[in-house]
Amino acid sequence: MALIQIIEDEPAQVELLSYNLEAEGFKIRQAMDGEEGLLQVQEDPPDLIILDWMLPEVPGVEVCRRLKAQSETKKIPIIMLTARGEEDDRVRGLNTGADDYIVKPFSVSEVVARVHALLRRTSAVLEEEVITYQDLSLNTEQHRVTRAGRHIKLSPTEYRLLLVLLAKPGKVWTREQLLDRVWGRDIFVDDRTVDVHIGRLRATLNKKEDKDLIRTVRGAGYSLDGEA
Repeated sequence: MALIQIIEDEPAQVELLSYNLEAEGFKIRQAMDGEEGLLQVQEDPPDLIILDWMLPEVPGVEVCRRLKAQSETKKIPIIMLTARGEEDDRVRGLNTGADDYIVKPFSVSEVVARVHALLRRTSAVLEEEVITYQDLSLNTEQHRVTRAGRHIKLSPTEYRLLLVLLAKPGKVWTREQLLDRVWGRDIFVDDRTVDVHIGRLRATLNKKEDKDLIRTVRGAGYSLDGEA
């Protein structure tokens, strides 16, 4: 289930977008200003961002520029939402890094269609991607994991867990975030489940001579960290 981040300061627009996107099966997170939106995205990167041009604190175009300048967030697709309709403004938004541009007033069905299209495009790229971290490699197209050249067999849950950790090496993921990303919000599982599966993943990835790449942060969660 994809997570959509809405950064918009008009409550009516937020409610309209949230209702219709949730009806499509997406998870929604909301921020009412640019500063809050930046913090939320950096703490837990979403799958796509709907970003208003005119925002308090930090303007939407600056939010877009900052996110596209950071390696951890630059690949997140961004749809810029704005009342501005002049060609120069559209060009400026796209040049800042926005992946799509919709002018208000908009058709909700058009926004939903653009979200689906961008996620399909992003998914197609990711399906061919080989993600590497130190001597660990994950091929998302073949669902194959190797470490130092040897094949590692993971359960589906361990694979999804590793994929989340690989998405942002060094980031400390809380148990709640891992539960949400790996198991989903609609399934009730205990925090202890995360600990058990991390233990299994750790045991599967490591041989005696291997460095443990998973760091346990007491009271916080887990991180893929070469300094572990």
